[in-house]
Amino acid sequence: MFENLNDVHYKVGLSCVVVKIMGDEEFCQSCSQRHNCGEIYGKLGDAKGPSVTLRVVIAFLAPLAVFIVSLAVLEKGVGRVTKIVELRTGVGLVVAVTVTLVWVLIARVINRRISKN
Repeated sequence: MFENLNDVHYKVGLSCVVVKIMGDEEFCQSCSQRHNCGEIYGKLGDAKGPSVTLRVVIAFLAPLAVFIVSLAVLEKGVGRVTKIVELRTGVGLVVAVTVTLVWVLIARVINRRISKN
């Protein structure tokens, strides 16, 4: 099961599982595409297609930002109205989730319009 432990790098995790860590050369030797690897990655890099950067920002980063900002703003706003910490947290969380869900719906509409162009 374990080859010569002196020749291969092993890492012992917290769960006492031994994991074999291969070097790049060893990994490439066991790959069936090792002879034309550079050609394959070159073709992938030259692939033409629309940029997905804007979609990634709209789909992943913007909802997080909307949630965090709305939660912070609501925490301050509700804090002026009531001094009950649990109420501030609960109301802020519910409204922030609602605002984020509205943003996700708006983002879906924006994404559809981007994909039509």
